[in-house]
Amino acid sequence: MANLSKIPSFDLKRNYERVKKEIDVAVLRVLETQQFILGSEVADLESEIASYIGVKGAIGCASGTDALLLALMTLDLKEGDEVITTPFTFFATTSCIARNGAKPVYADVDPLTYNISNDEILSKITPRTKAVLPVHLFGQMAPIDQIRDTLKEKGITIIEDCAQATGAHRMIGGSVVHAGAVGDLGCFSFFPTKNLGCYGDGGMVTVTDDEARTARLRRLRVHGAGTTYYHDEIGINSRLDAIQAAILRVRLRHLEEWNEERRIVAERYAALFAHYNLLDKIMLPTELAGGRHVFHQYVIRAKKRDELQKFLETRGITTRIYYPLPLHLQHCFSYLGYRQGDLPVSEMLANEVLALPMFPELLPDEQERVAAAMADFYNK
Repeated sequence: MANLSKIPSFDLKRNYERVKKEIDVAVLRVLETQQFILGSEVADLESEIASYIGVKGAIGCASGTDALLLALMTLDLKEGDEVITTPFTFFATTSCIARNGAKPVYADVDPLTYNISNDEILSKITPRTKAVLPVHLFGQMAPIDQIRDTLKEKGITIIEDCAQATGAHRMIGGSVVHAGAVGDLGCFSFFPTKNLGCYGDGGMVTVTDDEARTARLRRLRVHGAGTTYYHDEIGINSRLDAIQAAILRVRLRHLEEWNEERRIVAERYAALFAHYNLLDKIMLPTELAGGRHVFHQYVIRAKKRDELQKFLETRGITTRIYYPLPLHLQHCFSYLGYRQGDLPVSEMLANEVLALPMFPELLPDEQERVAAAMADFYNK
């Protein structure tokens, strides 16, 4: 066993080798222009993303966190305003609400999909609710479309956190609707390990159909300036690099292929776990009917999760826990007043979830090693 190569949770190098020549051409193109901030590469990427997602506007920015921050800035939130979101996600989803001066309000999640529960959202609405911020977690869209009309009637803005779900979609009203095109705004991260990742930091906000909001976001990302050195409001410095945009334009062309490969990896996992009689020990990810899961992560629920993770590490298999402590129990959000037991599904998942190796280039024999090792653990 000691001589076996490690199986990483994600391997950027394998992916780069597939597109190296295209990437090199794109980067050299930018170097020849010497235009590194915003510019035509970013504008072209914005147009291509808007077309792919099916929205009117797309605004490149410096990170997925900034995408959330900027989207929330357009709501002009003030003290006492509330934004409903999930506690079972990455920190930035909530931190950006707090940084905009509003109060995060947590709605618990579905135990099968790990996504925010619509019933929970509806139960948390008050006269102070200004927005709902669902996260399309691990590559699957939350079915926020099912309560979209209700939220619209109440004047509540929907901001989708799409950081983990570029390319995911749902059938809505007989049409395919992508993550980022359901609500009023969509927020994307291009962190290197994302389904559509660049080679540094990058992000984007999509706007479904609001030209005024699109224009405002373009100002907000450059210190609130509509014209250079003339500031209409106080914004932030959150510009997307041209080199990253050029890289993303290459990678966008391959996104559908890579997402399909992720789905094949997920299907192979399911077959292997059935073959090894593990389905009474672990719970596989659930794909909602009418949706396309793009498996940013392949996250199971596992009995004796912590012991299993340690055992897999001894077999050279890297796994990760997303997320070990729900946000409502994080020390920095203690001022919100949540206690252990307030959001029981999120708390249960934090003790059971385990992300297995997942990337398009993951080999069948590597997956066989993962499944066999898990069988060894549960049968010992």
